[in-house]
Amino acid sequence: MNTSLKTTPLHKWHLDANANMADFGGYDMPLWYDTGVKNEHLAVLQSAGIFDTSHMACISVEGKDAFSLLNFCFTRDLTPLAQGRCVYGAFLNEKGHCLDDAIVYKFGDTAFMVCVNAGMGEAIATHLTAHKKQKDAAITDLSGKIAKMDIQGINSARILSILIQSPDAVFDHMPYFSFKGHFDAGHPGAGAVQLNDRTPVLLSRSGYTGEFGFEIFLAPHAIVPLWQDVLAAGKPYGITACGLGARDSLRAGACLPLSHQDIGHYKFMNHPWDFALPYTPDKKGFTKEFLGADALVPEDGDVFVFPFAGDSLRKVAAGEDTGVFDKNQEKIGHVLTCATDMGITWHDNIRPDRTARKKLSHFI
Repeated sequence: MNTSLKTTPLHKWHLDANANMADFGGYDMPLWYDTGVKNEHLAVLQSAGIFDTSHMACISVEGKDAFSLLNFCFTRDLTPLAQGRCVYGAFLNEKGHCLDDAIVYKFGDTAFMVCVNAGMGEAIATHLTAHKKQKDAAITDLSGKIAKMDIQGINSARILSILIQSPDAVFDHMPYFSFKGHFDAGHPGAGAVQLNDRTPVLLSRSGYTGEFGFEIFLAPHAIVPLWQDVLAAGKPYGITACGLGARDSLRAGACLPLSHQDIGHYKFMNHPWDFALPYTPDKKGFTKEFLGADALVPEDGDVFVFPFAGDSLRKVAAGEDTGVFDKNQEKIGHVLTCATDMGITWHDNIRPDRTARKKLSHFI
């Protein structure tokens, strides 16, 4: 292992499980275990899988002007966001380029949390501070102070119900992109979701796989016991520990972007994720002012990001040295992401209501 890489609290567990490890966002992270990427991908589709996501970072934004600061710096309009709900969007610079995509959680009118990608906690906290000016908002980078794991798949709630107190109350009225509880025992909302040993957690009805599931935020010292308890409780369901390989194939199959790969140093527009921008109904303007909005004006030569599904099961490498060609063999861009949807046969046979995707790529 490269000793300069950071590790999560589950690092030793990954090594003991013979995980194939690699650098991801400055962290030594598991790509896959002995089960292999395909079986880990299928586990999430068929039952449940868990992911170590403690490499992601969180930022607390609190104060009288926390809302106005975030609403200016974040692409989504936070005005309709209710307490206990969260929303996906992005932070842009003045050029309209994406610094990072993120999810904003609303604890109250003056208290929010931002969850960003690995290694981006300091960068986004600095970005918010730079635009704070005279606003009353305390910005705290919580990197390394919160652990996180995801459980994804149709049996996620059944497994978690074994491990949390009052599961019926917890799961009642918990729609997509809502959350309950808090990871800090001293927070007023901490009692809403507790493990059986009374450890408080923030339970978010969200994830990065396109499947039913949850993200769990908790104190770093508590994640190893929880990880082991989830595996034990989920054993009758065939739960599987999953690495970043399956996470990538699952998110690509659901057409979810990878920050700094599918969205990067070009205008945050002309892509499949228009919902992350506060467009007016005619898409000729925006419903609010936000940082980078003035740059999001269509011009000749703008970059476009397209998703497409193909019939070949061969995975194509990504990168600027790749090529995407039209029917006349003219190069029109390069591959950003390419992943084989290994659940194609299962989706066809078990979930005929879903569109089968043999291979999905994003390209510009």
